[in-house]
Amino acid sequence: MKKLINKPADFARETIEGILAAHGDELKVLDGSWHRVVRADAKQAGKVAIATGGGSGHLPLFLGYVGKGLADGVTVGNVFASPSAEDMYEVDKAIHAGAGVLHLFGNYGGDVMNFGMAKDLCEMDGIEVTEVLGTDDVASAPKGEEAKRRGVAGLLFAYKTAGAAAEQMMPLQEVTRIAQKTCDNTRTMGIALTPCIVPEAGKATFSIGDAEMEIGMGIHGEPGIERTDLKPMDEVVDVMLGKIFSDMDFGRKVAVLVNGLGATPLEELYIAYRRIYEVLGKKGISIHRRYIGEYAGSLEMAGMSISLLNLDDELTKLMDAPCCSPFFEQTH
Repeated sequence: MKKLINKPADFARETIEGILAAHGDELKVLDGSWHRVVRADAKQAGKVAIATGGGSGHLPLFLGYVGKGLADGVTVGNVFASPSAEDMYEVDKAIHAGAGVLHLFGNYGGDVMNFGMAKDLCEMDGIEVTEVLGTDDVASAPKGEEAKRRGVAGLLFAYKTAGAAAEQMMPLQEVTRIAQKTCDNTRTMGIALTPCIVPEAGKATFSIGDAEMEIGMGIHGEPGIERTDLKPMDEVVDVMLGKIFSDMDFGRKVAVLVNGLGATPLEELYIAYRRIYEVLGKKGISIHRRYIGEYAGSLEMAGMSISLLNLDDELTKLMDAPCCSPFFEQTH
């Protein structure tokens, strides 16, 4: 294992300490615990609070989307491990501003269980909590079983729309509806070229040949749906888009996310976008917004994912709203 770290056991904590040292004007911890991170600005009374969370190792997911017009707090676990229900509960209480809390996170067993327990604790305190799970990964369950799918990079879209809805002082049920509508209209497909190494494990999460790629690989190294010889980028994009389009009918306008998993050069992501732009153009689908870069990583895994959000007028306005966090800013 070659990593620029100190002790493997300190990796997640020291990451958060570095982020807080750099962005202490925007983020702060609760009770001295690096597992509990919230916005540093004052709460707005009557605004719906949005809480997210998950394991470390995915920057800028999940922590990176805490900020104005996005989420209000995040619970951070160790690498690829769910944070505790107690930490989630403390974040919920801290960000609650009188209008309830939306739990918005990816569909992973430990997170589902712990956020569910935190929800129960909040409701015992009289805090209303709703829940929306990201389930955008088309490779992780067949069509018709969307509720079993993993949440991956497409969560960005839900943070964006739900965060805008909350910023506009919509009530909890409306913010929840917007988040669910966004997740229902988002599809993601990924590929991996190399594994990553969890610092405390000290070895690769899986093995793959030098001339191979895995279609549908998860962001923790979960098996995909097919392992093939490495193909030219245009062919790779065509396969990924084919899986997405076979899963859902898209209208005339979308948002596109081309996401690098940690070790894919930006140049390669733009080569992918070039092909996406060409394919969507031939289908008569306009790209209203495009995001190209690292938005949901998997340590040093080489690979990428493509996410499409089917846009209507309501979601378009919310995607266009300004937002700001240390890792993600949109001014217009």
